[in-house]
Amino acid sequence: MSAQATIKEGTSPAQIRELATRKAEILVEALPYLQTFHGKTVVVKYGGSVMAEGPAAQSILSDIALMRTVGIQPIVVHGGGPEISRTLQQLGKQPQFVSGLRVTDDDAIAVVDMVLVGQVNKRIVAQLQTLGVQAVGLCGKDTHLLVAQKKLTNGPDLGWVGSVQQVNPKLIHVLLESGMIPVIASVGMDRQGQSYNINADEVAVAIAQAMQAEKLVYLTDVPGVLADAGNPESVFSTLTVAEAEQAILDGQITGGMIPKVQSAIQTVCQGVKSVHILDGRVPHALLLEIFTHHGVGTMIQNAGSKSGELSYQFMNEGGKR
Repeated sequence: MSAQATIKEGTSPAQIRELATRKAEILVEALPYLQTFHGKTVVVKYGGSVMAEGPAAQSILSDIALMRTVGIQPIVVHGGGPEISRTLQQLGKQPQFVSGLRVTDDDAIAVVDMVLVGQVNKRIVAQLQTLGVQAVGLCGKDTHLLVAQKKLTNGPDLGWVGSVQQVNPKLIHVLLESGMIPVIASVGMDRQGQSYNINADEVAVAIAQAMQAEKLVYLTDVPGVLADAGNPESVFSTLTVAEAEQAILDGQITGGMIPKVQSAIQTVCQGVKSVHILDGRVPHALLLEIFTHHGVGTMIQNAGSKSGELSYQFMNEGGKR
């Protein structure tokens, strides 16, 4: 669709100029970020309820395609829990969870493989390619990308639920250097060939650390990390590691956000420049978070660092990033 086709009939020349000027200002604001992040790796964890939202899903994938087009190197890590649960129910099996982890018996791991690798992964790849970029679907079993081991807990046996023991990122490097977007399903394999269902957040962290990524982005169904769990407007725009740890101790960060923030802390301490937690249901949340001064979610980084190494002067022009 042409730019002219988006202008409503009857719009005056002055209004058209004003609209064009606003668009130009947005591009100028984005320029330092485009320059800074060109050639850098950004891991995007995509899944859950965000993936199920039609328009939101298309917006996210459009953002990822644009990132690749302007020279950023995105890596997509996805889950697909709701689709796995629906398929299990269709097969007459009731999904079971312990402490948020899916109990994965022999039948369930076969469904995880089928749904994540054979359906969800291929759908994301196809959608990205319709947006004009090249994407390649992978899972942790390809070239031993994710060597898994059984996850042990103090509670019931979870079956074929694993954790990441080792990442072998050579194939990811090859794909990025070829201008492609790796799309990775959160399934791994141990050295004996047994498949494991691995939490997609954990896979995203492991990939980001192995690639020494510039950013890890969690797309969630909440606005970000909240100072007050009851107030969706109380989003922390930025947090240092020390501030994030203190917010947990003070009880500001609660519930399911605690492990996500703890993993973010671990990730930036392992060399990833920043971790972002944002609401994937917001149209073009990825672009707004990465390419604008204020962003739309929460950025967690080490004390004293500047995301993307933007200049001190630029960072203090009233902007977040």
